[in-house]
Amino acid sequence: MKDIRIGNGYDVHRLAEGRKLVIGGVDIPFEKGLDGHSDADVLVHAVIDSLFGAAGMADIGSHFPDSDPKYKGADSIGLLRETGRLVKEAGFTIGNIDTIIVAQRPKMAPYIPEMKRNMSLVLGIPEERIGIKAKTEEKLGFTGSEEGMAAHAVALLIKE
Repeated sequence: MKDIRIGNGYDVHRLAEGRKLVIGGVDIPFEKGLDGHSDADVLVHAVIDSLFGAAGMADIGSHFPDSDPKYKGADSIGLLRETGRLVKEAGFTIGNIDTIIVAQRPKMAPYIPEMKRNMSLVLGIPEERIGIKAKTEEKLGFTGSEEGMAAHAVALLIKE
């Protein structure tokens, strides 16, 4: 019998001047970037937490703590690669990942194919197993007022 697990991930970061905007491992031209200890890739951080959650492991902050200087400015795609390795080492196969990016601006649609490609390559799964959608908040809340961005992710893991 297969052991099927579902994990949920969520992340949020404030927008800040003087930072580049990185979402899904893609540098997106924008006047602000996300503030954080690493590159603050809100999408990848949500995916990491969904994978760790499905595997019954501790969260992103436990594996890659912001108190550790080696993660200062870290490339989140590299952290996702390590997450995939840990999940695989625990005996799991990734069934699929589904995500939502919540941002008023900029438009994410032009960058989604590259985001999927980036995550597919580091996790070793086909792009069609990764769903990425982008939503605005119709100018409501902190994302709608462009104070920050958020992302939600769900991952399905399978263990034989």
